[in-house]
Amino acid sequence: MVDLSKITCIEDFRALARRRVPRMFYDYVDAGSWSQATYLANERDFALMELRQRVCVNIAGRSTRTTMIGEAVAMPVAIAPTGIAGMQHADGEILGARAAKAFGVPFTLSTMSVCALEDIAAHTGRHPFWFQLYVMKDRGFVAELIERARAANVSALQLTLDLQLPGLRHKDIKNGLSTPPKPTLRNLLNLALRPRWCLGMARTRRHGFGNIMGHVTGVTDMSSLASWTADQFDPTLSWADVEWIKGRWGGKLILKGIMDPEDARLAVATGVDALVVSNHGGRQLDGTCSSIRALPAIVNAVGAHMEVWMDGGVRSGQDVLKARALGARGVQIGRAFNYALGACGEAGVRRALEIIQNDLSVSMALCGRTAIDDVDGSILLPSR
Repeated sequence: MVDLSKITCIEDFRALARRRVPRMFYDYVDAGSWSQATYLANERDFALMELRQRVCVNIAGRSTRTTMIGEAVAMPVAIAPTGIAGMQHADGEILGARAAKAFGVPFTLSTMSVCALEDIAAHTGRHPFWFQLYVMKDRGFVAELIERARAANVSALQLTLDLQLPGLRHKDIKNGLSTPPKPTLRNLLNLALRPRWCLGMARTRRHGFGNIMGHVTGVTDMSSLASWTADQFDPTLSWADVEWIKGRWGGKLILKGIMDPEDARLAVATGVDALVVSNHGGRQLDGTCSSIRALPAIVNAVGAHMEVWMDGGVRSGQDVLKARALGARGVQIGRAFNYALGACGEAGVRRALEIIQNDLSVSMALCGRTAIDDVDGSILLPSR
């Protein structure tokens, strides 16, 4: 048993997840595309930013509470949509949604999740969650997903724009990533060293892509699912598709994958509710800048027209604070969530959220602020 009180940072969860999660699924989270330059820059550029310490300020009664697209949150953090989180830990997306609900932050389910929309709805009740949508060539399937999201009490749809084709993810190719793992000698030997993970998976029926299996004509097994999925990401995705989805959905819509001010201005023209500055965790275009470096120009371009969030490299409450200082209304955490999930399941996710919130509260106070909504660029030292 792990004493979670001794886990003090996300890096502790990462080290534990590396020992507990099968290699192909751990590497799926803990890697970027090609040279991994952008993946590494996401964290590095946060570390290069310096905070302005203040003293003799009354810091009693601190609060990290705020809103994201009008929904009350315990802190400006949402769990990001990440594919196959249910392979980090059995029933992983359900556990993540339960932890998020208990803590008071949004959970976002990926189209490429192991647990289905209906699985999450059964555990969240009337508590809303968000759903991330990929635009597939099969628009009938996309329309069905939107209706299933509505029936599942999803309160916001998050449309990912930067995966018209997969990035150059070398580790996934070398590991032969598949869901569930193929019974090769290498995989079987690796699984034998993870008995805790194997026992959890033996106890659940959820081993494939729950939002797809049983909902697509001709997809009856994992082989046909893999072929269908590989062919479905749509290279013709355009702003017209965003308009179509917005009209079909009719509710709150968030655009994820914006890295350029011109794209941000085009996003404003669609009338969506928020955008996410994101390079897909460094898993798509390697060599582009970090999300935190792209953030200020996009905030300036968008102005007061819509909320701007960001993801990529967020590992601590200080990172959340720095993103807020640069104009982000909120952040999303993907790897931090997956490390905690893979290491310790639902309890791990709750502890990760506690760590981030405590770090945010303490760092905010030492910068002389008592409310997250009072944080602005003045808490940062000028860059050297």
